[in-house]
Amino acid sequence: MRLALALLAGTLLTAPVLAQGPDYTPRDVVAVKNADWTRDAVLYQLNTRQFTPEGTFAAAQKQLPRLAAMGVDIIWLMPVHPIGEANRKGSLGSPYAVRDYRAVNPELGTEAEFRAFVDEAHRLGLKVILDWVANHSAYDNPLTISHPEWYTRTPEGAMMSPAGTDWSDVADFDYSQPGLRQYMTESLAYWVREYGIDGFRCDVAGWVPTDFWETARAQLDAIKPVFMLAEWEQRDLHNHAFDATYAWKWKEAMQKLVKSGEGAGPIRGYYNEQQETWPHSAMRMVYTENHDQNSWDGVAAEIYGPAYEAAMALSFTGSGLPLIYNGQEADNDRQLKFFERDPIVWKEGRHAALLARLIALKTANPALHNGRFGAGMVEVPSSEATDVYAFTRGEKGARVFAVFNLSPRPHAVTFQHARHHGSYTDALTGAPASFTGSETLDLPAWGYRIYTETK
Repeated sequence: MRLALALLAGTLLTAPVLAQGPDYTPRDVVAVKNADWTRDAVLYQLNTRQFTPEGTFAAAQKQLPRLAAMGVDIIWLMPVHPIGEANRKGSLGSPYAVRDYRAVNPELGTEAEFRAFVDEAHRLGLKVILDWVANHSAYDNPLTISHPEWYTRTPEGAMMSPAGTDWSDVADFDYSQPGLRQYMTESLAYWVREYGIDGFRCDVAGWVPTDFWETARAQLDAIKPVFMLAEWEQRDLHNHAFDATYAWKWKEAMQKLVKSGEGAGPIRGYYNEQQETWPHSAMRMVYTENHDQNSWDGVAAEIYGPAYEAAMALSFTGSGLPLIYNGQEADNDRQLKFFERDPIVWKEGRHAALLARLIALKTANPALHNGRFGAGMVEVPSSEATDVYAFTRGEKGARVFAVFNLSPRPHAVTFQHARHHGSYTDALTGAPASFTGSETLDLPAWGYRIYTETK
């Protein structure tokens, strides 16, 4: 026995060391491979019910050339599925109460008309993503009969709406059920295979287990490269599931500084947190309006007031993936109804030209591209740092230099570092500009300037 132990000890002492030490090489935790067409993408949210007087795919299709000319890249269609009637809200119900995950809402058109919409979008160089409601279904979705075990239950055994909500028209799914996960993944794949859909905006994505999304993303990418947007704000969703997440904190910071008049502090805090805690590869969707909060002369005017143009411009020049909400370019004058027909009144908006210029600016300047494709933000300190936020993006010779007075006070601004020095062109007026250290910029309340470097 002692001999055996001695021999064993000798073997252990003379055997080569196989264990490897820790790997300290930095790595990108975002394993999702972004499709190249997301590089400079601008999103456009389209509510088919309200987008045209007819409220149909066929009518919306006629406006696709206008959207392509405007420069948007990805059309996000709000849910296109049949809507449940049980516990329905309003006369038409919520599009987020899905009765059939593999069908088209006949109120919006036929399957052939939906296919024609997607095909025309693709012909024009646009991508189409669908709003996907994985967390819950309508109470009269046939799944409640065929697979009652897929639904969350009250202690008394009844189906229930998502806890803590007033969503009385939908029943909560139970994602501990493998069959539900398979069905939902195959339903996502169905739209990619059958209609060529380019991805999904996923409703309340954080209420569905992340491992479900990761499995689904892998299945979808096996069919074609897709774009996935999560309605949630969580870093881990970017690892293996989503290209983009909502930047609610950006919107909240902008609204806070406008309401309080305190200056640039809140938005500076947002960008600092983004730089320190979020992967550079993570695309964050920034916006001033969407279907939960919309209309320029209504809600947006109340929230942003004279700061509205500055907020839009910052959403395109700061880090982030910008969203345009349908009707925003027409200065839609009211908050659209959610459960009834309420068509947008289309007119030539005051901000249509600005939006088109901002899209063109983002497209033309790689520094402003999305996530891993774009450049980080480098703050340029100024004499009015409390109210003014200035930054560059990109390498010398191809930089964008932007200055935003995020306050209700006018300022004469000088800059304290050489980070921005160079020759530029005003991106919105075309006027030349040079920065060598002795300049003063006069900015009105909520005024801003955007410059592109000339070589």
